[in-house]
Amino acid sequence: GDVIDMHKYPAPGAPKAQENRASVLGEFGGLGLATPGHMWTQRNWGYRGVPDGKALTRQYVKFLSQAWQLRETQGLNAAIYTQITDVETEANGLLSYDRAVIKVDVDPVAQANQGHAPPPPQFIPVVPTSEQNVQTWRYTTEKPASDDWYKPDFDASTWKQAKGGFGTEGTPGATVGTQWNTPDIWLRREVTIDKLPTTPLLMAHHDEDAEIYINGVLALKTTGYTSSYEEFDLSPEAKTTLKPGKNTIAVHCHQTTGGQYIDVGIVDVKQ
Repeated sequence: GDVIDMHKYPAPGAPKAQENRASVLGEFGGLGLATPGHMWTQRNWGYRGVPDGKALTRQYVKFLSQAWQLRETQGLNAAIYTQITDVETEANGLLSYDRAVIKVDVDPVAQANQGHAPPPPQFIPVVPTSEQNVQTWRYTTEKPASDDWYKPDFDASTWKQAKGGFGTEGTPGATVGTQWNTPDIWLRREVTIDKLPTTPLLMAHHDEDAEIYINGVLALKTTGYTSSYEEFDLSPEAKTTLKPGKNTIAVHCHQTTGGQYIDVGIVDVKQ
């Protein structure tokens, strides 16, 4: 054929360029945001959930900026975002199912679509992930006997200690320090923060469903998977628990099929 196509979620990618075929990213994105009262069904999903329209706009602009960069770096000829509107059970549109709600801020989205997105923000590590430098965690693959496993005063001294990230080789975007190939894993890590970040975000690569706690408070609950390290908003409640000095990060990740991986850190945003 005249076209070589690939699908990649959520962040964009490009097929390997070929001399006589157009390179197309046929599907990417799939950022999910429910709009109660404007949906086909209350049961819904997206390839990656976002908490609100502000986060959806930020991630969309980032993905479109990356897609335009792929035109220059890898010869990408076309890209199709999933999707303009919600459809039935999929809440991953820019508009709601009934077209009554525009989920995003239109102006920056229009600029991004035309290739005029502002430069992406810089992320300054506050609590590093293992993507570049190995970090050590406590972990167990057996369900903790106590429901308090994520709280700061929980004693995890009997858990194993190993290098992050945790997963299986070959999982896209993964930097595996310790093999994890069971359905579930629980992680804990005590970290020291010298200076509070101005705009803290979680930096995580999860495959699949993950719950992340900071100082005993749920910071993020996300489903599905990523194929690279991506930034996520902290819940307002978890954000207020961050403090100079010792902090505790606790994670539960559940996996069902295919590759698997989990690694988490915290970054500050520098515009």
